[in-house]
Amino acid sequence: MARANTAAAIADIAKIHLAVETYEMNYDAPPASLDALGKAGMLDPWGRPYVYLSFTGLKGKGGMRKDKNLVPINSDYDLYSVGPDGDSVPPLTAKPSRDDIVMANNGGFIGVASDY
Repeated sequence: MARANTAAAIADIAKIHLAVETYEMNYDAPPASLDALGKAGMLDPWGRPYVYLSFTGLKGKGGMRKDKNLVPINSDYDLYSVGPDGDSVPPLTAKPSRDDIVMANNGGFIGVASDY
């Protein structure tokens, strides 16, 4: 069941990412929220909303997801599920974030944070 939920979250994030990229092509900027895509109520397999953070107008790098070197893993926006434990912090190496399902490398990677 755990593998099926992870696979479903990965597929959902890939679909949302495609919708964000289409929006970005049409409007020259990522949407401010998932509501602009009609996906604000979309829940992950564990019953929690997907997290989307547009970097447009963001001051600093505090809320951005980060790799082991504390470098942001995306350049325009973050998109992820907080995973089965429902807990998360920006660095992927932190224990609460290891089970998150994340998009990294601007969509080049979608999977479990501990695999990134």
